[in-house]
Amino acid sequence: MEKWSLMTIAVLLALTVRWAVSLGSYSGAGKPRMYGDYEAQRHWQEITYNLPIRQWYFNTSDNNLLYWGLDYPPLTAYHSFVCAYIAKLINPDWVALHTSRGYESRPHKLFMRTTVFVADLLVYIPAVILYCFSLKETSAKKKVSSALCILLYPGLILIDHGHFQYNSVSLGLALWAVLCLSHDWDLLGSVAFCLALNYKQMELYHSLPFFCYLLGKCFKKGLKGKGLVLLAKLAGTVLLSFAACWLPFGTDVEQIMQVLRRLFPIDRGLFEDKVANIWCSLSVLIKIKNVISPRTQLKLSFAVTFLSLLPACIKLTVQPSLRGFKFALVSCALSFFLFSFQVHEKSILLVSVPVCLVINEIPFMATWFLLVSTFSLLPLLLRDGLLLPYAATAPAFLAACLASFSILDKTSAEDLQLKAFSLSLKAYTSCFKAFPRIVRSLFLLSLSLMGILSVLSAAAPPPQRLPDLFPVAVAVVSCLHFLLFLLYFNVVILWDSKNKGQKKTS
Repeated sequence: MEKWSLMTIAVLLALTVRWAVSLGSYSGAGKPRMYGDYEAQRHWQEITYNLPIRQWYFNTSDNNLLYWGLDYPPLTAYHSFVCAYIAKLINPDWVALHTSRGYESRPHKLFMRTTVFVADLLVYIPAVILYCFSLKETSAKKKVSSALCILLYPGLILIDHGHFQYNSVSLGLALWAVLCLSHDWDLLGSVAFCLALNYKQMELYHSLPFFCYLLGKCFKKGLKGKGLVLLAKLAGTVLLSFAACWLPFGTDVEQIMQVLRRLFPIDRGLFEDKVANIWCSLSVLIKIKNVISPRTQLKLSFAVTFLSLLPACIKLTVQPSLRGFKFALVSCALSFFLFSFQVHEKSILLVSVPVCLVINEIPFMATWFLLVSTFSLLPLLLRDGLLLPYAATAPAFLAACLASFSILDKTSAEDLQLKAFSLSLKAYTSCFKAFPRIVRSLFLLSLSLMGILSVLSAAAPPPQRLPDLFPVAVAVVSCLHFLLFLLYFNVVILWDSKNKGQKKTS
């Protein structure tokens, strides 16, 4: 009973933070002609409510795709339609065709913010709570602490409740999928992940770990017996799930092809804005977009991404375990973020939520990563007028992790899951004696650097010759962190000695 009381308090605190952030500005507020993501979501409600389904993804006189054309999968469109139906009942002007463009008012802002709250309450928050409660070999206090820290992760709060998006839906569905797999409900987990993928195509970042883990389970059961039956059931479940999501578009091949073209536009280039991945960082030295053709960029990014995630995927297929699966979700998503084609800065959330899943196992590194991921969003947050929420939520999250996990005391090789790796380097054992002190020093140096760059980005005018100095600095510094984190997570995965005797959730 006490456990549920503490969890209720944690949820109420998380909701209060979300409410406080939602009082501020949002993407593109008062900035015509295109406004921002807030207007994009409102416009999709306008389109899905007023136009027949066959026109949702096509360029017509009533649907100008250059003005926030729908470019997410069908479930996002259906969600927009449901929101639009409710909006129409409250005030038809909010979704009136053509005339509602750029609509801004206090009641409408309240409505839009409420839709994000509802999505959080129905999908994301229950998944987090049940996941934390299902953790085995963890005290009730630690379960509540894990849930609190996950729900207070500032990156997702600032993007969904500040900038304005519905990332909590796709990420929440992915969490439900992880929860189902942890209970060996593989078919239900497959359905949940298919729904996540059909809500946002960026869930492809998580697709290979799901595929490799379930395929590995089939191999383990034997492909001549139970494994083959499970494989057939999984294949049928995936096909039926996709068929249900795409049913309204399945009557016409051209409809399907047009939706796919909208979901994967290769003409947008290698990256957008100042994103903290390798291609944007390298562009400081080499203008990749000018040197390499778009097609070659696509092939290069695919090859590097594939090679970077291959070790984790092979290990997971050969030795499927829930623990390895969760770490592979982090590693593969981070590989996609760093090396893949057409990456947005907000895509770091696809790495951050899997990191949240292992915060009880590696609290120090998880906290560090989650702080860096929030910092990498700084240029976007400043454009949206979200400096104050950023300055409040990031330190609050750090304080929660310090209080919950005493992270500065969890820096030994064993605490960081590096014991097996350190034992393989017997010749350098003496170096690991100073390892905790070195790691803590690097962490404090990292925090100081992020703090200084945050203050400069917010308060100091950049040199006239280098107007993008601070956003580029934030992107490069974040990228260097992410590369080191990628190395770390792959070392943990490849030297993992716990896969055979994995800690399962109940």
